[in-house]
Amino acid sequence: RGRGKARNEGLLSKQKRSRRMKANDRERNRMHHLNSALEALRSVLPTFPDDAKLTKIETLRFAHNYIWALTQSLRLA
Repeated sequence: RGRGKARNEGLLSKQKRSRRMKANDRERNRMHHLNSALEALRSVLPTFPDDAKLTKIETLRFAHNYIWALTQSLRLA
């Protein structure tokens, strides 16, 4: 009987490792997609100087403010 328990624990350990590896892969892919999207957003935002790379939060804040400013310009026009 003891052997069956050890086998089950070994199998559970492999399953846990497999699930953790799959979760890590999903998270890695999610972050790659997020970083790609942020890079695409950075490429359309006007920045000065041109080679300045904004952080993630700076990119989002700048995009929000830029869209707001463009909206205000359209309302006034």
